[in-house]
Amino acid sequence: MGRQQWKKIWVGSAGNMVEWFDWLVYASFATYFAGSFFPSGNPTAQLMNTAGIFAVGFFMRPVGGWLLGRVGDRKGRKAALTLTVSLMSASAVLIAIAPTYGVAGYGGAAVLLVARLLQGLSVGGEYAASATYLTEASDADRRGFASSFQYVSMTAGQLLGLGLQIVLQRTMSDDTLHSWGWRIPFIIGALGAAVVFYLRRNMLETEVYAESSEDGVERADDKGTMKALWQHRRQAFLVVALTMGGTVAYYTYTTYLTKYLSNSAGLPKETATLVSFCALFVFMCVQPLAGMLSDRIGRRPLLITFAVGSTFLTVPVMTLLQHAGSFWPALGLSLLALLIITGYTSINACVKAELFPTGIRALGVALPYALGNALFGGTAEYVALWFKNGGLESGYYWYVAGCAAVSLVVYLAMKETRDIDLNRVGAETGSPSAGAGPASPAFPPAKTDAPLAS
Repeated sequence: MGRQQWKKIWVGSAGNMVEWFDWLVYASFATYFAGSFFPSGNPTAQLMNTAGIFAVGFFMRPVGGWLLGRVGDRKGRKAALTLTVSLMSASAVLIAIAPTYGVAGYGGAAVLLVARLLQGLSVGGEYAASATYLTEASDADRRGFASSFQYVSMTAGQLLGLGLQIVLQRTMSDDTLHSWGWRIPFIIGALGAAVVFYLRRNMLETEVYAESSEDGVERADDKGTMKALWQHRRQAFLVVALTMGGTVAYYTYTTYLTKYLSNSAGLPKETATLVSFCALFVFMCVQPLAGMLSDRIGRRPLLITFAVGSTFLTVPVMTLLQHAGSFWPALGLSLLALLIITGYTSINACVKAELFPTGIRALGVALPYALGNALFGGTAEYVALWFKNGGLESGYYWYVAGCAAVSLVVYLAMKETRDIDLNRVGAETGSPSAGAGPASPAFPPAKTDAPLAS
């Protein structure tokens, strides 16, 4: 792979790293800054208020998916990628400089709320903008490999945030972290976003987008619109179904894992954190390998392997994790689960992008993914705790397995997308590209009164 390809991968995925760094440090440092924005006297109430503002970000992700997906289809992938990182940078700056309750009363909480709204918009649009750019900017036989860096960068952002927290906890006193030290990660996040903004300002538009006209959309004015998306509603529903099993499993073994190992398995918090860190690092490293494999054997085999593994192994793996007892058994089981999930995470970005024509690709990926992620990924931890609180924690294991089973049915029914010509997606007819399979989407677009442009 040439230098230009590596540059495209880096620029296209670097925003994910910054955004997930900021997303994680808000959650992990909330215990330190909650008291700065709400009245003293009830630490639990402070954390609940902070968590409520955190939840707002999830509700804004579908809005961000719609808004920034529309920008990506109408103004270009570069415009959408630049806007997402600008919003994230602004949100990090706002949190870093937000006045405390003692200075501005609830004004500081209002600033925090605005920042989380911007964060939600940004994260909601970044996934699709990045997925679309990485898929379109790559050689046809390297799309799986390139798009795998979506989760490499996301995981790297989480690891950097976790690593920074460990460093600050070891170098600063608890009082200092509560006083002003919690602002440091947000300053770093803002600086990182500024660097990515500069890189993206100088990036080139993808050739696929630059050479497209309507491309599967009736009129140029319909690019990035809900009307055009409705023409491809079957693919949109497919994206939600593709996302369902994968996002529940992903959040279970990433964001919820540490809490599960600590609260349910009884491991010390330090051990649980170390298990998560080590497992995520290995998980990050295997993403490109799985992406390369999909370029050779296709996307469906990896998706089916993930769904079969999650459907039949989730219950025994989670049950064994609950009784792991120490670092090595917990790490081994966590790695097994994350390796299974790699069949989804490494290629889901390109699979979704390969379903839609150029004129609706960004919105087609963004909005259905954001909805599926909010419904299933964003609620995963809440559902897990609901089952635990009800005294039926194993019910959550079956819930995860059930979501994977639904996705398995979809994976078995869909066609292979590896050999799809991105310039031909959405065409009702078309000859296969040389040495490739059919150039039709996984499911044909819904019929409309007017023929789709080829």
